Amino acid sequence: MPGPAGVPPRDNLGGWTDRLGGMSESVEPQPAPEDPVLAGAEGAEAPEHEWWDDPGMPWRHKPGRRDLACMAWIGVITVWGLVMIPMRGWLLGHSVPVLVALTGSRSAVAGLGSLVRVGEFHAWFWPMLAGLIMSIKFDWVYWWAGKLWGRGMIEVWAGQSARAARSYARAERWAIRWGVLGMFIAYVPIPLPIMAVVFVLAGASNMKLRTFIALDAASCTVWLALYFLLGFVVGQPIVSALQVYARVANYVAIGLVAIVVVMVFTRQAKARTTAA
Repeated sequence: MPGPAGVPPRDNLGGWTDRLGGMSESVEPQPAPEDPVLAGAEGAEAPEHEWWDDPGMPWRHKPGRRDLACMAWIGVITVWGLVMIPMRGWLLGHSVPVLVALTGSRSAVAGLGSLVRVGEFHAWFWPMLAGLIMSIKFDWVYWWAGKLWGRGMIEVWAGQSARAARSYARAERWAIRWGVLGMFIAYVPIPLPIMAVVFVLAGASNMKLRTFIALDAASCTVWLALYFLLGFVVGQPIVSALQVYARVANYVAIGLVAIVVVMVFTRQAKARTTAA
């Protein structure tokens, strides 16, 4: 299945670092080979496609239990992310340590560091440990998606729009360029979907799960420590900003709930339109 414009087809996937290195020079989609059977069947009726044989699916075969289970987990990640959008907004103004423990939010970790600096909170270790675990809790799902489908999931994401295709093509070039170090680069706060791409490519390159988890946990630990240190160094200004935000946190949370509802209905309407 050829990928969207600017995104390399999954058939070109060889591995990561050494095997993925060659992809940096081949990021244009290649035409699919012509099927001689279909080419010679002029005038014959087109075969009826099964529900799973769709360009919007990450697999190229009839899905088995593992395929369906992985896709279900991706759905869980989506739902969790939507639910946590308003929760993040509310907790940031009412309980920074709880927000850190539940999400590992980078901004909350910086806030926790500032609270420790001014002496308003002391038991920082446990929220940080829980935040580390919660930060990487779903990352193995993307590794599994790469293990099962290669670049299939990247093609699905990139196929959402021309803008998405450009973003994922750039993210993939970054991931290929940095190789295994991409596990560390994945946490850089830039407006590209590097994290998901890196995790999928890790699975596609047959990286062992225990190696992936170890590298992911180590990279996340470093970044959480840097954000905590940043908050600790800045100190009172961040605490003052949190105190001001706490006055409007309830309204922000309500607004975010409204945004989530609109997002859900918009996606459903788009899905119905596409199906029609």
